[in-house]
Amino acid sequence: MALARQVLCVSALLSLPPARAEPIRYSVAEEAESGSLVGELAEDAELTPAQLSARRARLVSEDGRQHFRLERASGRLVVAGRLDREELCGQAASCMLPFELLLSNPLQFFRVEVTLDDINDHSPVFPEERVTYKILETSESGSRFPLEEAQDLDIGINNIQAYSIAPRNDYFSVSYGSRITGKKSLELVLEKPLDREKEAELSFSLIAVDGGSPPRSGTTEIHVIVLDVNDNAPVFTQEEYVGKILENMPEGSVVLTVLANDQDAGINGEISYQLSQAVGQGDPTFQINPTTGEIKLTKPLDFEISEHHELRVRATDGGGLSAICKVQVEVVDVNDNAPDLVVNSFSSPLPEDTVPGTVVALFSVRDRDSGANGKISCALEDQLSFSLRPAYKNYYELVTVSALDREETPQYILSVTAADAGSPPLTSTQTFSVDISDVNDNAPVFNQTSYTMYVRENNVATVFVGAVSAADADVGLNAKVTYSLAPEQGAERPWCSCISVNSENGHVFVLRPLDYEHLRQTGVTVSASDAGSPPLRANVTVRLVVLDENDNAPLVLYPAQDGSPASSELVPVWAEAGYLVGKVVAVDADSGQNSWLSYHLLRATDPGLFSVAVQSGEVRLRRPVTERDSVKQKLVVLVRDNGKPPLSATAALSALLLKDFSDVRLPHSSPAPEDQDGSLTTYLIISLVFVSLLFLISSAVFVARKACRRKELEAGHVLYGADNVQSGLADAAAAGTLPRAYCYEISLTTGSGNSEFKFLRPILPSLPPQHCALGQGSAEEQDFPCVPVSTEDMAPDNAGTLSAGQLNALSFD
Repeated sequence: MALARQVLCVSALLSLPPARAEPIRYSVAEEAESGSLVGELAEDAELTPAQLSARRARLVSEDGRQHFRLERASGRLVVAGRLDREELCGQAASCMLPFELLLSNPLQFFRVEVTLDDINDHSPVFPEERVTYKILETSESGSRFPLEEAQDLDIGINNIQAYSIAPRNDYFSVSYGSRITGKKSLELVLEKPLDREKEAELSFSLIAVDGGSPPRSGTTEIHVIVLDVNDNAPVFTQEEYVGKILENMPEGSVVLTVLANDQDAGINGEISYQLSQAVGQGDPTFQINPTTGEIKLTKPLDFEISEHHELRVRATDGGGLSAICKVQVEVVDVNDNAPDLVVNSFSSPLPEDTVPGTVVALFSVRDRDSGANGKISCALEDQLSFSLRPAYKNYYELVTVSALDREETPQYILSVTAADAGSPPLTSTQTFSVDISDVNDNAPVFNQTSYTMYVRENNVATVFVGAVSAADADVGLNAKVTYSLAPEQGAERPWCSCISVNSENGHVFVLRPLDYEHLRQTGVTVSASDAGSPPLRANVTVRLVVLDENDNAPLVLYPAQDGSPASSELVPVWAEAGYLVGKVVAVDADSGQNSWLSYHLLRATDPGLFSVAVQSGEVRLRRPVTERDSVKQKLVVLVRDNGKPPLSATAALSALLLKDFSDVRLPHSSPAPEDQDGSLTTYLIISLVFVSLLFLISSAVFVARKACRRKELEAGHVLYGADNVQSGLADAAAAGTLPRAYCYEISLTTGSGNSEFKFLRPILPSLPPQHCALGQGSAEEQDFPCVPVSTEDMAPDNAGTLSAGQLNALSFD
């Protein structure tokens, strides 16, 4: 059907106004010419012709046939083609052609019903053109002989109203009245007895006249043969037979069997059956066995074409007497027609921001079966975003019930199934493919919450340092991402003009060289914006970290290297190895390994006299001062960082080797002011007093110790030889202990993995070694045997650490 194949694509239908409660009714005579006016449909629907055109008004019927046409320009409803009431409605008492006036934007219905009025366009027709009756001459007056009625396809007053005989005769008349169950019957009435000898045969016409204007008539010829006596006519067991048969019964199926009896004997009692069907039923659908009266099917039945069939069966005996009965065959409906689903309107694609309740499709369903077989229900298969709701009569709407998301589901395949209530039920399925169009509802999303990029200082201009990347879940222009630098909010984070971002691919560039010592890190906010309307954007923070390069040489803070005369460090001539002469202090503006400094003695007046700590920059004596050493010592210390390549600086120091701090002179220096001389003199006096006091205390302690030891010897203590003292000292050193007069100092150099084990330097200056031997002098003059030890043997190894051999060689005073 043309309408079934037509899909109307319209804009999204937001709502469906309720249909008009009462239908618009018209009537028109059948066989009206094409273009004949039926009614002013636009006026009756309270619409203007302009609205009909703007809203694309159209007529929709259930069977898909267009019997009428709507003139949009005038709003008139006219006949589209020939209308034959008998073809459309058969013998129905009323013939109504329903359809709907369908409007779009918004969608609206108007129910229209047009009644087709019957006109007298059919004449009565008898089943047979000639009917022969054999009547016994002994038949009494008033005898009745049944006649088959004529058939007229018209209805009402246009149907058959009367029968008559022409030409009139004295023997017969026609009777048309109600005798059986209120139904009219047609009979030939014998008015006076027949006389075969006078008239063996009679012929006349039976005329059926309808009530049309002008009236129409039909004629059949009646031929009467006067017979000798045949007393009894056949009699059917029932005046009317009713049979039911399923529409899907095969050909040859038995519908029912009629039976007539005749009390006569011989040939007058032999009955044969004849079957006649109603006029206009085309090819015979049934046939009867002339001997048994069994009625069978000759072709398949179709309940949707005809629900019942009316048959007439004549039973005739051998003497020519006959009887007629009616047979009503009711066709029982079988569920042999699946529901039809006709789409009237469908919208696709749908924007993903479509509100719930939007009408997506409008369709109607119908089933040609009847009863439960024609009762239809519709269902939408497994779909949460859409649902079905009844619209009007057998119309349904497919509507949205929840928000749509194209990024989650870009297309919905909706299957609507229409099923009847038959057993088993028949179904039809209609598939709707609803595409979801994109709306810019997703902002770009960066693949990182923040970015950290690195650049080495002193970089070249416009160097590439990294890239940001954002993705947009939308499509088309809504997903096209461009990048830009977002302005900072507030003045606490000023705009950094050294960073630029490529708008197309998000590449980040540093536009100018950077200096780590002035700018160690900075940050900007990069904005990603799509091309939607309105555009959506997202921001991300990009932190630029400047990596240090070794571009700064060490800076010596002490001693000052500003060109002024260098100050001199004062070193007493009695200072031992490890004595702290001074310290070089330097810094490096770089960071990390580039700022790790090491100190090295580059040159000195006497290179063997001084050593420099690699990590601390401390300048110490490597050995005791001798008389051969020059009073004035000059040193140059190299300070080097750990960069690649390393950078370095030098520091110059001066040292004065003095016997007495009162002899301090600053050579090559201008005479100091008087106030400075006075302060220096004061400091020197205080130092001499402090040293003298320490010397007196130490001497007193030394004398007291010697007196105590002498008493212990006098009390009987055993004297040990030098070998025993040395072995005892060795045992003590091996055991990890020393006499009480000594203590340990653990020195861990900062930044170094080496540990140093040192003895505290004696407070008093070293006394010259005592040269004594066993057996020389008195017992009062000798406390312990002494082992001579040279000053070089007493010097600590490796900046204050004593070896085991030196420990064994020590003597105790």
